[in-house]
Amino acid sequence: MKFAAIDIGSNAIRLLIEEVHNDEGKYHIEKVSLTRVPVRLGEDVFTKGKVSKERIRQLVKTMRAFWYLMEVHNVVYFRACATSAMREAKNKKEVLSRVKKEANIDIEILSGDEEAELIFSNYFAQNLRREQSYLYIDVGGGSTELTLIRNGERIIGKSFDLGTVRILAGAVKPSEWKKVHIWLDKAIPEGENLVGIGTGGNVNTMFKLQGKKMQETISRKEIEEQHNYLSSFSLEQRIVKLRMKPDRADVILPAARIYLTIMADAGISDMIVPKIGLSDGIILDMFNSWKESPARWKRDFIL
Repeated sequence: MKFAAIDIGSNAIRLLIEEVHNDEGKYHIEKVSLTRVPVRLGEDVFTKGKVSKERIRQLVKTMRAFWYLMEVHNVVYFRACATSAMREAKNKKEVLSRVKKEANIDIEILSGDEEAELIFSNYFAQNLRREQSYLYIDVGGGSTELTLIRNGERIIGKSFDLGTVRILAGAVKPSEWKKVHIWLDKAIPEGENLVGIGTGGNVNTMFKLQGKKMQETISRKEIEEQHNYLSSFSLEQRIVKLRMKPDRADVILPAARIYLTIMADAGISDMIVPKIGLSDGIILDMFNSWKESPARWKRDFIL
């Protein structure tokens, strides 16, 4: 059985398809396909307050393509979720209506808390030590979600209007950085030893550039070195010489700044990078719901 998640973010739109295998009552979820399309909705929303006609057209075309990909892969259940940019778009009703009419896909707009909760759900799949406290840091184009994990449980979480595309658009208020600092100061007891869990395409790229392998951590010092190294190149040089995607080359520096600031405020020296995110959380949530009561589920579309 295959599940799919569509993550409509501020910097890109992703389709993740995963298959559930049942081995004598034990379930195993395996990634089948990940498709990423660089439709930057946040660039419109954070500067003009709404999604432009051109980007609505791009979104509709992307969603149509995703529909056909799900049909080809024989996906049974799917869920399409939008985050920060769509939450703030003044014309979101028009956008959702167009996508439903022209691509036959219902888009659900997640609140910041719902987004943080879905991202946190991936924690249990990472085989982390229960006696260790963690700060889950997910940096996106429009927002950053923070979740404090202690004794294997979600203690508190918060979403902030602090994202890479938002920073590039000059739409982050100084007070938002202060809110992060105040929240961390209140949430984390003095002297608590925290390990970071970093998710998002930018930290994955930094992890790869650092030559890291699975199960290794990346340190705050190494992220700072990456930031300084990447800053020595122009945007064009990062694209041509470092062969970075254009929509990654410009957001990676503000992303590094966000990670560095949060890690410093929280006293975090090292961070795990599990290469998972919101899409994985959406699928895991669907699967858990289906597993609890398969008979209550119905197909989102007929293949």
